[in-house]
Amino acid sequence: MNIKITGTGSYIPDTIEKNDAFHEHAFLNTDGSVINYPNDVIIEKFQAITGIAERRYANSHLNASDIGFFAAEKAIMDAKIDPETIDYIIVAHNFGDVKHNTIQSDILPSLAVRIKHNLRIKNPKCVAYDILFGCPGWIEGVIQAKAFIQSGMAKRCLVIGTETLSRVIDKHDRDAMIFSDGAGAAIVEATEEAGGILAHETASFTYDEAHYLYFGSSNNQSLSKDTRYIKMDGRKIYEFALLHVPQAMKTCLDNSGTAIEDVKKIFIHQANEKMDEAILKRFYRLYKTEIPENIMPMSIQTLGNSSVATIPTLLDLVRNHKLENHNLNKGDVVIFASVGAGMHINAIVYKY
Repeated sequence: MNIKITGTGSYIPDTIEKNDAFHEHAFLNTDGSVINYPNDVIIEKFQAITGIAERRYANSHLNASDIGFFAAEKAIMDAKIDPETIDYIIVAHNFGDVKHNTIQSDILPSLAVRIKHNLRIKNPKCVAYDILFGCPGWIEGVIQAKAFIQSGMAKRCLVIGTETLSRVIDKHDRDAMIFSDGAGAAIVEATEEAGGILAHETASFTYDEAHYLYFGSSNNQSLSKDTRYIKMDGRKIYEFALLHVPQAMKTCLDNSGTAIEDVKKIFIHQANEKMDEAILKRFYRLYKTEIPENIMPMSIQTLGNSSVATIPTLLDLVRNHKLENHNLNKGDVVIFASVGAGMHINAIVYKY
């Protein structure tokens, strides 16, 4: 028995927010003081570092559970399965449903329950639950799905990553330009076909690193201190990722018994283009070998950082030949890797 991804789906919102849209924002330092650069310089530097030129925002009437449902429907159709045969629905997110122009997160009932309800699944033995694991949430959901299947508790799982980060950003913080909305989903099931999940690796660094990403007040000191927004220490996250993610990827690859030369694609969480490129360089440096051409698909330039949705969305785009110069062939070995709030890191080595 092997455990494979047999179907994928994604939902990419229609609304495109280009960098030009931030020219009128009043960007402030964390202490509330004015940044001594004009916005065009701030935006130019931001794009040079992150690679982000535009991002996607969900329409105002849609919540994270709605777009997660859309992605799930596509994954189910792609896998050609009866949704009543799904044993687990695992939904990764960070902020629940945050309705447009509100400040409160809604996770009652959980997003997984809402998505199961919208899928009209009657089977009560289809267990639906959420996981909060930062940006690595979708990968961790796949790892949990594997554990359920391997233990005999399940034969088929639906794993979803969905987020509307545009509703928890501080418009006075430059980091607001990073975040976006989106959803991705996959069917993970037992199969007699060759390939599937070969190895996985997860770690949680919480002793000194727990609060690198957190919920905090606006940089605008005149706004309510009780209203919270996503905040991060970008420099510490960058240094943490470069130190730990390449090693986690190497451990995972070594445990899979796969040679570095056999890796065809690396799907890294799309958080920052320069950071992802640096992670890749350090990973290949551990094997004292050169980086192959076209090894790392990227979507961050146009989709931004949609947290748990970035890797399943990226995988869906590549599987469906929607990302130029990237494709997957039967037997290809790929690596999924992510880092995020917690601080958590994880990786999967997978044979397509």
